[in-house]
Amino acid sequence: MPDEKEEKPVKIEELDERIRSMRRDVSNNSVHKTKGELPPSLAGIAARAGVELVAGVAVGAGVGYGLDLWLNSSPWMLIVCFILGAAAGMMNVYRAVNGMGMSVGFENTRGKTDLEREE
Repeated sequence: MPDEKEEKPVKIEELDERIRSMRRDVSNNSVHKTKGELPPSLAGIAARAGVELVAGVAVGAGVGYGLDLWLNSSPWMLIVCFILGAAAGMMNVYRAVNGMGMSVGFENTRGKTDLEREE
């Protein structure tokens, strides 16, 4: 039919180069970029979990010790706040590892962990 445009045959090399360039563009856009840093590693996640747990216990024990001094109720507030701090630390570790973040509710709609969201 004379009205139809004839398509110019595409060489395999040109097609291969176009495919490679598109793959490069897609892979460059899908890489986790947080201020030029690498994606979070297992060691980074473990370090954060340790810090969260130790911080929770330390804050709980500190608050308990302060309340004991103020209320002269040694060692009851220290014990209670130590347990609460340990529970808070464990909850923070659980939320950080499972990607729940600090948002309201239990479900993360985006599916990203806190480490992936930090920028």
